[in-house]
Amino acid sequence: MDVPKEVKFVISELKNKGFEAYIVGGCVRDFLRGTEPQDWDVATNAKPAEIGKIFLRSYADNKFGTVTVLIGSEDPKLKEIEITPYRIESKYTDKRHPDEVKWAKTIKEDLARRDFTVNAIAINLQLTTYNLQLIDPFNGQQDLKNKIIRAVGNPEDRFNEDALRMMRAVRFAATLEEKAVPGRWQIEESTGQAIKKNAKLLQVISKERIRDELMKIIMADRAAEGIDLLRELGLLKYIIPELEEGYGQTQNKHHIYEIYDHNLRCLDYAAKKKYNKFVRLAALFHDLAKPRTKRGEGPDSTFYGHEILGAKMTCQVLNRLKFSKKDIEKIAKLVRYHLFYYNVGEVSEASVRRLVRQVELENVAELLQLRYCDRIGSGCPKAEPYKLRHLKYLIEKVSQDPISVKMLEVNGKDVMDTLEIQPGPAIGQILDILLGQVLSYPQRNKKNVLLQEIKKLGKLNEKELRSLSQKAREERERLKMKKDEMTKKKYWVT
Repeated sequence: MDVPKEVKFVISELKNKGFEAYIVGGCVRDFLRGTEPQDWDVATNAKPAEIGKIFLRSYADNKFGTVTVLIGSEDPKLKEIEITPYRIESKYTDKRHPDEVKWAKTIKEDLARRDFTVNAIAINLQLTTYNLQLIDPFNGQQDLKNKIIRAVGNPEDRFNEDALRMMRAVRFAATLEEKAVPGRWQIEESTGQAIKKNAKLLQVISKERIRDELMKIIMADRAAEGIDLLRELGLLKYIIPELEEGYGQTQNKHHIYEIYDHNLRCLDYAAKKKYNKFVRLAALFHDLAKPRTKRGEGPDSTFYGHEILGAKMTCQVLNRLKFSKKDIEKIAKLVRYHLFYYNVGEVSEASVRRLVRQVELENVAELLQLRYCDRIGSGCPKAEPYKLRHLKYLIEKVSQDPISVKMLEVNGKDVMDTLEIQPGPAIGQILDILLGQVLSYPQRNKKNVLLQEIKKLGKLNEKELRSLSQKAREERERLKMKKDEMTKKKYWVT
């Protein structure tokens, strides 16, 4: 992997003006891991005003001195590159923001303020040869090699500076995984102990920041492990305490796993299948209310109404975490209807139509994905048994636009006005004939074309109209049966 030319340009411009410049942060970590960085950051001893004079296409709108340089690259990840002066941050009274930012003199001072050793490595790019020199005062390369998340310096100091770093430690442990390299990332022992000791500091962090960090964990391949690590470190009770209520809670004869474990297994399957955020959150929350609705113990215990209360609790959790109203409504709807009942031959098409209306057609695919997660999370061997394939077939069948004269660009009134006749059987017969023609030649479904055809049909006698109409209806039924057979074949049902 090579350093992009856009980054080389920024480094060169700074150094040519007599300043130091280093590539820093997460992009260095990812670069050294052989993973393509999502963005590139540069640190320099130049002050914000000096940076602005070098890069005229830039802007700075923050109190940390960061200047964003507009590169104009075709690569979206390189359209903007952030340049930050070396800095030292004083104490963090609010556990979120430094009380004061001072400019540092050296890159090592700047690296000392960073969160974890793997993020506290800098690259010095030589101008003439473009060789790379690594600045690694905290042995971040060794922790990269050993897959260790370790705080820079005293971990309690780092977490007292910004309590969200405790969630970031979990997120990195859940996301920094190379599929080609065996072994899981681990949080170093003293860093983990400091998180447990200071977990309550998470209460002062804005819910929006917590939400954003949580979603990075939820969308990780190891999402379930990330959530469980939040619990182990004492953080989950300050984020989703409702989820912890299911820890150690047994279920009934229909489940082999405890409630909390079941929810995590559902999330794990959603992550493995690369399902979207709505399905992942619904998978995690779908049984949120079971501990509060549980009646009895053992194989015959019940959880009546847990899907209704669960939808309400889901709204409360997501509102608290400042999710958008639209997202909350969708996820809550998936939770509310995840317990839908369906058996082939037992549930009518009318019931399926009602389910589609309640869930809304646009959410049906995700509701079925949630059911797959629920099945696998319950220990079932197959995510999609025959009855769920049959349900998918019925959903598509009842959701299709019916083959009807309402599809035409003309109606009965157009027929009466064109032929100057009163209501009678001939009107329906003419519409049937027109529909047959349009089904064979869809391009003819234009009002002016159909009005001309109505005039021609108006010249036929009653017997001729009735015969043509009967043939058109028979053809329509044949097409409906063919369409239904194709839909059945699509879902492998009979």
